[in-house]
Amino acid sequence: MDWDRSEVTYSSQIVGQQVENGAIDNKVVQSKFRQFLREFRENGVEETFLYRERLLNNYETRNYFITIDFDDLNSFDPELSERFRENPSIYLPLFENAAKEVVAMTKFPKPSKDDMSNIQVQIINVARQPIPIRQLQAEHISKLVRVPGIITSSTKPRCKATKITLRCTNCKATISRSSARGFGTIQIPRSCDNSSDEKNDRPCPVDPFEVIADKCTFLDIQKLKLQESPEDIPTGEMPRHIWLFCERNLVNLVKPGARVNIIGIYKIFDMTLNTKRNDRYASSVRKPYIEVIGIEEINITQKHATFTAEEEEAIRDLSRLPNIHNLIQSSISPAIWGNKDIKLAIACLLFGGSRKSLPGNMKLRGDINVLLLGDPSVAKSQFLKFVDQVAPIAVYTSGKGSSAAGLTASVIKEAGTGEFHLAAGAMVLADGGVVCIDEFDKMRESDRVAIHEAMEQQTISIAKAGITTILNSRSSVLAAANPIFGRYDELRTTSENIDFETTILSRFDLIFIIRDVKDVNRDTRLAQHIMGLHINVNGRGTGNSNNNNNNNNNNNNNGDNEISPDLLSKYIAYARHKIHPRLTRKAADMLKNHYVSFRRETKQIAVESGQISAIPLTVRQLESLIRIAESLAKMQLAQEANEEHVKEAVRLFKVSTLKAAKEGSGVGSADLGSFAGNQQYLESVQKAERNIKRRLPIGSKTNVSKLTQDMIKKGLNEGHINKALSIMHSRGEIEYRARRRQIYRLK
Repeated sequence: MDWDRSEVTYSSQIVGQQVENGAIDNKVVQSKFRQFLREFRENGVEETFLYRERLLNNYETRNYFITIDFDDLNSFDPELSERFRENPSIYLPLFENAAKEVVAMTKFPKPSKDDMSNIQVQIINVARQPIPIRQLQAEHISKLVRVPGIITSSTKPRCKATKITLRCTNCKATISRSSARGFGTIQIPRSCDNSSDEKNDRPCPVDPFEVIADKCTFLDIQKLKLQESPEDIPTGEMPRHIWLFCERNLVNLVKPGARVNIIGIYKIFDMTLNTKRNDRYASSVRKPYIEVIGIEEINITQKHATFTAEEEEAIRDLSRLPNIHNLIQSSISPAIWGNKDIKLAIACLLFGGSRKSLPGNMKLRGDINVLLLGDPSVAKSQFLKFVDQVAPIAVYTSGKGSSAAGLTASVIKEAGTGEFHLAAGAMVLADGGVVCIDEFDKMRESDRVAIHEAMEQQTISIAKAGITTILNSRSSVLAAANPIFGRYDELRTTSENIDFETTILSRFDLIFIIRDVKDVNRDTRLAQHIMGLHINVNGRGTGNSNNNNNNNNNNNNNGDNEISPDLLSKYIAYARHKIHPRLTRKAADMLKNHYVSFRRETKQIAVESGQISAIPLTVRQLESLIRIAESLAKMQLAQEANEEHVKEAVRLFKVSTLKAAKEGSGVGSADLGSFAGNQQYLESVQKAERNIKRRLPIGSKTNVSKLTQDMIKKGLNEGHINKALSIMHSRGEIEYRARRRQIYRLK
């Protein structure tokens, strides 16, 4: 067929032909690349030249690049692809010249090569096992590599001179110099070639050259930092990173937080400029980097969505069990006793609801946020650790050691150039997964405010140092916190125990208040469970079980009715990737009625108590109910959320957020009516209130502990004093200041 078209072809057997001194015959190799671009057909279809048409279309639209599937090159000529893999720095320029020749040969009228723009060849789909960053070694230098990771920072695009024209300021002679690819620089000579010429009136001085900018050739470049994915970092190891060099059409292709497979050339550059001159090892030390020739962005929904036929069949069989909700609930932290409702809420967080895109580019999140607020030693941190291990993508952090920049994103000044670049934080790194924040109450208020946008809109807006961009943070938040006094004080309202603003509380779908209640029967069963773990009776191994039950009627979990963590992780990934349920019409009407009744109930409580709850019930809570119902449907791999799912979602909402909102309504005069049968208690609280008013005039302030000690010296009970302070605070007569360590008399 090639002979019929009067074309000259080359056999693949001479691709590796070398001339003397081991050099590669560039003309033969370049002609083979040209043949591949012109004659490769898609799936053997006649007259469908895939890369020729794509190359011409890109050139006509001023997109001067061509994306090559490496499998196609390998099927066309295995020997050529293997040599390209071994010597990409030599073969890539030949490939780009061949692409330029194909365009010149195909266009009419035929353009001049000098007037044509250079064409960039990008490689994708290198069918070899990816090499992690920590496994890159000296043997990979100058080889084609495929490295997975996550982009953590990026610099601004800059211009690099690939060819410069220099002119001597004395004799006006001009010379040209070219730079190497990657981080290579141009060495400017210090002396002119005509410095010793006798025709010059005066000799050329040292460093006589100036750059003629109009006759220089430039291209766009960008530096990226690639870091190991959080789930791939070995326990106890620091994450490793490597710099990437991008040029031309690869600039601004990905943002920080993107999970990618980088295809490029593993290179090294001289780092003596950043070391001391008296360092005798500086001349031999080189810093590695990757010159990028292809970027494969990984879809977060598909990264963990590869299943074998056996796994998919096992997942489907599991979803058909009638007690699948209880089974998943029992598999969440099985070493922790009780807390069934909390385990079900965490299961809802792992499965998540359905993300929706509305007209006008408006998006509704499907991720569920959960807050665990309770006394110490109720296994809050153990829940977070379990989610960190089971979730396909998860980042664990502590509130005390986290800042706003560490959670969202930061702008860092580069040491060498002084320019600023973006660095992604925990919520960007966990895009598509879960962020576990322990000690949430220890964070500074300004740092908590920074994650408002990330929790609701699931984006992070950056406007610093001239950098204005938006990063994705489509992740769920599982937070654990302690009350403001260390332990939950039942004599104070929920608003006094919680040191959180209403704005952050409204963004949590489920809020659980866990108390360490002393009960003989429950303490006995808890002690038996702890003893069983320590002597390994039930075969569960070790684990922290210092926890308490949120509901008094919870029972111990049966270790036989559990899903293994590996299968549970696969089940979650399968449901998140392939199941996207929607509410039925009847379920939607039921949710609407429940939401209206919840609002009416909380309004009535607020009117009777005279105080607004610290935990509001807004439209966000209605959307929370929808997400919870959808996640319950996902657990059954159902495409519709029906009335049964709504009933369970409403029950879970009642025992968590709604219960906390009712407790946060305050303790007013209506609460004293409950003590009407105990006249002595009522009189004691009123007596304590009168003494406090005498001790604390209007407009004065004092320390709470000092006031309590003074009242005890007068013969009053500490419990009566605290109750009186709570009543006065609910009436607006006193105000707590400086994290409630002082009180201020208002009226």
